[in-house]
Amino acid sequence: MIETGSASERLQALGLDLPGLGDDSTYVNHRTLGSSIYISGQLPYKDGELLGQGIVGRDVDAKTARGLARQAALNALAAAAQAVGDLDRVRIVQMLVFVASTPELGEQSRVADAASDLLVEVLGENGRHARTAIGVAGLPRNSPVEIQMVCTAV
Repeated sequence: MIETGSASERLQALGLDLPGLGDDSTYVNHRTLGSSIYISGQLPYKDGELLGQGIVGRDVDAKTARGLARQAALNALAAAAQAVGDLDRVRIVQMLVFVASTPELGEQSRVADAASDLLVEVLGENGRHARTAIGVAGLPRNSPVEIQMVCTAV
């Protein structure tokens, strides 16, 4: 983990940029209530393209799902930065990781670890969070993963 510099600098050192977020006519990417910022579920989109589809443990292996979780977390970080105005002001409180998986997979937390690791790599202590990883029968657009977060501004 990179220990120095701003969150933006650490993100760049990882070779990543915050993606632009698309709009939807029925919901918003984030909503602030008091000091809490609720981030809508984010899928692993990159440049407008869903990076994977299918069920983890059947159509998608756990290693691929980890990469997809990382991209979904990056998208959630973009929504959080948009909400507070600056990535360095984001503190992650809770992350929910939904993994479309076979009933016997049992590796949902391992998939979620990739997203958790990214948050800590970029935000340091502000990226440490409470977390739940849940296996589900299916997700929107047949995505293998979806990530939802609760954040606060620091």
